[in-house]
Amino acid sequence: MPPFEKHIFICTFRREGNDTRGCCSAKDSEALRDFFKEEVQKRGWKGKIRANASGCLDHCAQGPTVVIYPEATWYRVPTLQDAKEILDEHIEKGKVVERLLIYK
Repeated sequence: MPPFEKHIFICTFRREGNDTRGCCSAKDSEALRDFFKEEVQKRGWKGKIRANASGCLDHCAQGPTVVIYPEATWYRVPTLQDAKEILDEHIEKGKVVERLLIYK
């Protein structure tokens, strides 16, 4: 099987307790991961694009955090609508969604 064209990592890390950094899981990142995976399937990208959960990506306060490789583009993705925009623009058209970037 050839390597994926793009790989979408969605942080689903769960931090216990009252850590001031928070965690992506507490910000519905698991639902976000499910959305990305479902959309990849629906759009017929299976085998080309891979979306999966990751451990902590170290941007807890900005999360949920998503990173897309091979570009190493880091996003904060607070809503499913933002996730859809990333799929439509970044994955489908190759355009970075500037307003959601963590690193500018």
